[in-house]
Amino acid sequence: MNEHHKLWARLDIDLKRHDAMLNALPSIYEDVYLSQENRPARMDYFDFVISEIHTARVRELVEHKEKGGKVIGTFCVYVPEEMIFAAGAISVGLCGGLDLTVPDGEQVLPRTLCPLIKSAFGFKIARLCPYFQACDAIVGETTCDGKKKAWELLDDYIPTYVMELPQKKDAQDQALWFSELKAFAAWLEELTGNRIIPRQLAKGIELLDAKRAALQRLFDLRKANPVPISGLDALLIMQISFYDDPARFTEKVNLLCDELEERIQRNEGAFPSDRPRIIVSGSPMPLPFWKLHNIVEKSGGVIVAEESCVGTRYLTGSTPVKGNDLDAQLEAIARRQFRTNCACFTPNDERAEDLLRLVKEYQADGVILFSLQFCQPYLIEAVKLERLLEDCGIPALRLETDYSQEDVGQLQTRIEAFLEMIG
Repeated sequence: MNEHHKLWARLDIDLKRHDAMLNALPSIYEDVYLSQENRPARMDYFDFVISEIHTARVRELVEHKEKGGKVIGTFCVYVPEEMIFAAGAISVGLCGGLDLTVPDGEQVLPRTLCPLIKSAFGFKIARLCPYFQACDAIVGETTCDGKKKAWELLDDYIPTYVMELPQKKDAQDQALWFSELKAFAAWLEELTGNRIIPRQLAKGIELLDAKRAALQRLFDLRKANPVPISGLDALLIMQISFYDDPARFTEKVNLLCDELEERIQRNEGAFPSDRPRIIVSGSPMPLPFWKLHNIVEKSGGVIVAEESCVGTRYLTGSTPVKGNDLDAQLEAIARRQFRTNCACFTPNDERAEDLLRLVKEYQADGVILFSLQFCQPYLIEAVKLERLLEDCGIPALRLETDYSQEDVGQLQTRIEAFLEMIG
């Protein structure tokens, strides 16, 4: 621990509060994850990553910085990791799923704001996240008004670059996003001192396409009945994907998928085949938000897919490039990213189409429309989706929650009744 303290002290971590936070994690993780029966053996790597969550990967980031490299923090799948890689920097998804730092965030931000924003902001001002502390800059985006204005305040604590995400998907909006990618490239080059050249960006595209392909393979295997892996474990893998080394992560996911294919051949599942199959659709679920999945799967259901940014919205396929120059590569990235159907877009009919397709492909028995408290885009869009699902004869349950444990009993009662109704 002394060696760890030296590392964290270099990053100006509040060691006393940080130790208290980490000391609470093992018992929570054991209760939620290690208590599961019949887990795939190759989940051991992802368990190890969590056991070393603020040490092993953080040390890699610090070593990268010591060699003159930059670390860039992100919060959204619309921030192009390929471009960060091409500039010789490391991209890390940042903490924002813990109730502990919400009060810290509320020292600056309004209480009537999404807990994801308050939690992430709180991690920075409380100096509790070594990933945040290791970052040279943050990249925000305008996926909601809360984030858009919070980035202005966050810039007082760490350099924060904001990408303007269009709110529609017409030709002029795609042109705007392409121009944003070009501006982002220029900012990256200035920050890192490295030019983004086609050869390096091609390597970044290949690296991230392989990562998304491995995750798509994982999600495809979840279509089996019985499902070979719990929704909890699949969610954990997705959460880790945002900060682990992409090449190493891709290798470990593919090794896990090899094991899952063998389990499917043996008709071996994480749960019995008669469990209600549930899709969760809505707000992002950042690490360590496991509450919803934990309740569903301990109440007799199984989550077979997440239509969220920590789920299928990240799985936007490959990035075919029509040309050899940098502009052609950026246009390809822009086209791929516009297959992500965030609730910030209007209209957003593609998300509804995606959800109906997922229900069919994953043989889902019901859908939970999940929204974080005060997350207006997903709370409002859930109304339309609930009506659509009802018209199609698909059971749906709208839930709104935050990161606290105060509503666990209420959520469990509603979820158990929903599972009983569709079971």
